[in-house]
Amino acid sequence: MPKTKPNQTESSVGSRLSALAVAVVVVCSVLVLRLWQLQIVNGADYANKAENNRLDYEVLKSPRGEIYGRDPSIVLAGNRAACDLVMTPASLEHVDELTKAWGPAAPVAGDRSGTRLLCLIADAITRGDALDSILDCAQSDSDREKLDGLLPPLHTVRAMCGELGQIASVNGDEQFIRILASVRSNSPFEQLLIKEDISKTARMRVEEYSFKFRGVYTVARPQRRYYYGKTAGQILGWFNEISPAEYQKLRPRYKFGDIIGRDGIEMAYENELKGKDGAMIVSRYNRSVPQVRTDERGNPYIETDHMGRPLSVEERHDAEPGKPIFTTIDIGLQRECENILEHELFAEDIVDTPAEGAIVVMNADTGELLALASVPTYDPNIFATSTADKGRIISELMRDPKKPMLHRAYQTHYYPGSVFKVLMAIAALEEGVINEHSSFSCGGSFTLGGHTWKCWKPGGHGTVSVVDALAFSCDVFFYNVGRQMGPDAMDRWAAKLGIGVKTGIDLPREVPGFVGSPAKKAAYAKAIKSKNPDDFRWHPGDTISMSIGQGMVDTTILQNAALMAAVINGGRRVRPYVNLELGPNVSEQLISGTTLRILHDGLFKCVDKSKQPPTGTGKLAKIEGLEILGKTGTAQIVALSQLKGLKERAVPYELRDNALFVAGVVNREPRIAISIMVEHGLHGSSGAAPVAKKICEYFYFEREQEDATGESTAPITVARQEAPSE
Repeated sequence: MPKTKPNQTESSVGSRLSALAVAVVVVCSVLVLRLWQLQIVNGADYANKAENNRLDYEVLKSPRGEIYGRDPSIVLAGNRAACDLVMTPASLEHVDELTKAWGPAAPVAGDRSGTRLLCLIADAITRGDALDSILDCAQSDSDREKLDGLLPPLHTVRAMCGELGQIASVNGDEQFIRILASVRSNSPFEQLLIKEDISKTARMRVEEYSFKFRGVYTVARPQRRYYYGKTAGQILGWFNEISPAEYQKLRPRYKFGDIIGRDGIEMAYENELKGKDGAMIVSRYNRSVPQVRTDERGNPYIETDHMGRPLSVEERHDAEPGKPIFTTIDIGLQRECENILEHELFAEDIVDTPAEGAIVVMNADTGELLALASVPTYDPNIFATSTADKGRIISELMRDPKKPMLHRAYQTHYYPGSVFKVLMAIAALEEGVINEHSSFSCGGSFTLGGHTWKCWKPGGHGTVSVVDALAFSCDVFFYNVGRQMGPDAMDRWAAKLGIGVKTGIDLPREVPGFVGSPAKKAAYAKAIKSKNPDDFRWHPGDTISMSIGQGMVDTTILQNAALMAAVINGGRRVRPYVNLELGPNVSEQLISGTTLRILHDGLFKCVDKSKQPPTGTGKLAKIEGLEILGKTGTAQIVALSQLKGLKERAVPYELRDNALFVAGVVNREPRIAISIMVEHGLHGSSGAAPVAKKICEYFYFEREQEDATGESTAPITVARQEAPSE
């Protein structure tokens, strides 16, 4: 065998060493490049991912701002700590076995997401079948083998959920399905709500068995509470969760699941009442899921992990509570007004069923709303609490034909009837159409252009001045005034004094009402594309009907109160409001002193009982010692011709006239303006005027006794008396 030459050997070794060196350089270069990519190019991303894996972001819910009554010691809407039962599936015993058995491989061919298997399990539970029935869906031996391996942890976790259901009074199978969905969607670390607002007893039972359910615990959160139930419920309003569309508009301030006001103060002052959520960033250890726990008052504290190690707080921003709202509402007066409408009128046989109607009590000088009652109403706690039949109750409220969700004082309008005569008198006196000494003869009817309109008093009132026309509510007097003044002047003065336009109340969904004119009628006919030329034409009869608050005029009960406030306070228009922080918004004097004096004479005579027998239509509102001005109103629902021959109590209830009354007190502080409407109350004189008396008695006398003794005085019952039928 030939020997290898030394130079050949050295050359071969050198080549190999060179190749090895090149290989080492290449490998090192690749490693360096990879490290450069990981640490320099993508270093920040991986650092964030690592940090996110180490940390949990926990939201600290902010309490909603409280709502107070006129007395700042009275809380109308506040917050209490509600205890929710929650779970974190990843921390539950045996769930890790389920996760491993299910694994990334689909147990059933073609069902990579696991949705089909979830549905099969849910169906089996619903039918009452054994979980083993899912084996029927195996399409191959491989599928069957995987399902066989999945069944033991399924049985174990379901049994655990059954125990949890008994302890916490929840549906165990429902929780079982939720755990499966959480595991399959690879989100077992997310907190799942089991039950909202559990009782103290349930909480104690859960804590007693906490050793068996390591990932189940309670969390307190602020929950809205309305301390007076239905009283002032419509003023306070209600709320629910934001919709997906709202979330897109309102984020990042709002998150999915956040609540938002839908009516009343809750809606009007949403921006103020909503606080700012806080947050904690806490460390995560091993497989445990750190959750910021809360004590029974909702204060956060740091939980420990499964090894007993406290979770460190990396960052904390405390929640900021919502701003409190202090209202003008006198809760005692509000309750009294609602009670009169809801119970007393029915008890006294003024209405055949519990009344539907509204009462406004306003400080005539400032516009502060002391009471804003509407019945039927609702208890906003229904929307705040979590009960099994919550959805059904809310659905029934929304569909109720009596519309308890509607505030009848400002969210709908009515014919004002003879209450409108107050505005007619102001406009006619200010326009110079009539003066204090003007008079018209009333024989019980008024004829114009071949048409006849009747006065409410068949025999007529004889010759009446404006003072007597207001006191006795003579229709014929105002037919004549309306014909002479014309609709444009009525419309102009209505707008000037806030009738037929929004008052500007700081609550949502106020309607403007309507006061007609030739131009408005033509515009409306054009808007609806009417083909009938008569729809565009203003007729003399339109003016005559409007003169007594019928036909083309609709007002709100709140507008009627604001009109009466102007009569009481010296001719100034006020803006009604419920948030004390707003303060008064009062116009300059709009009505002359002379006109106001004449109005006071007529409206005082309407209520006065010094002459015997008293003849004013509002005499049932009289209280000795109080100088009360008042005006009755009776608004027809249907034409009298349709009810010919029927006695009033024989008229179907829903066709009976509405009863209205406006009043004001001028010799006591604070001076108040009152507006009342009782649906189907028949007459303002008997159906609404006695209500004003009850309110004044409570406000000026009984309320003072309550303040002094701290006890409620029973309301005085007004004996029923015969009264003129206007």
